[in-house]
Amino acid sequence: MKTIEVKNVTKKYGAQKALDDVSFSIDKGEIVGLLGPNGAGKSTLMKIITSFIAPSEGMVYIEGQDVMDDEVTSRKKIGYLPETNPLYPDMYVGEYLEFVYKIYQPKGNVKKRVDEMIELTGLTPERHKKIEALSKGYKQRVGLAQAMIHDPEILILDEPTSGLDPNQLVEIRKIITDFGKEKTVILSTHIMQEVEVLCDRVIIMNQGKVIADEVTESLWKITGTGNYFRVEFVEQVMEKSLLKIPYVVKVIAEDGNRWLLEAEKGKDIRESVFLFAKEQNLRILSLMQEEQSMEDIFHSLTLHN
Repeated sequence: MKTIEVKNVTKKYGAQKALDDVSFSIDKGEIVGLLGPNGAGKSTLMKIITSFIAPSEGMVYIEGQDVMDDEVTSRKKIGYLPETNPLYPDMYVGEYLEFVYKIYQPKGNVKKRVDEMIELTGLTPERHKKIEALSKGYKQRVGLAQAMIHDPEILILDEPTSGLDPNQLVEIRKIITDFGKEKTVILSTHIMQEVEVLCDRVIIMNQGKVIADEVTESLWKITGTGNYFRVEFVEQVMEKSLLKIPYVVKVIAEDGNRWLLEAEKGKDIRESVFLFAKEQNLRILSLMQEEQSMEDIFHSLTLHN
């Protein structure tokens, strides 16, 4: 039995489809990255999985149970950190976590569990402060602690490392990794390095649809098998002109006058790029061959779908 099953889920707001026939399943012990540009439908999908909103069409199952049939039972199995991280600013850290724990009514000692979560998420120095007095990074830690306080089977995190400094990133990533060894994690993020470090699998969405669902290591295979070259010109150049360079099969515009060129497998196009620049009276600032990054894959999939 799958931990999470999303079957043909569509969400409509009037004539607009925020989600369009989305389907996938997730096993226990997987950390799945949910990626996509703003407006792709990621947050809407997370709210449907957590039963905060209902789908217009389709079904979501948590351990075989339709989430809309028994919302209370479903929510007890899920820890959710939304992007907005709604907290009670006038409550103290320990007081708030105790409050959240009691909502779920799990068995166990509330004080012991709150102490465990405060230590796990690095909140010990701040536990006696009001939430309104915390930095953004510590507020994010409180949000993660409340998502995990009832020891859920599933953790759904929408931009969980927002506002954290580099040292905090390392600590929170370890917490997520350790949790995902035995349970299930869905992680939405815009930090591509985070995907490479944390995720076993990546689901990429665009315009409400799933456009890629692959083991992280396999993403490179579905975006082409060519070589990649990054070139920067002094002058502006048209994409259609770059496509005329021999063996260039794809062109991706980057900041300024920088371009990522994909060449046919085994072809070194650097000499051809120099000849092209000479013919077009263009000056090259830099030209290098490189491996395709997670950012390149993301742009390649979302800009051309």
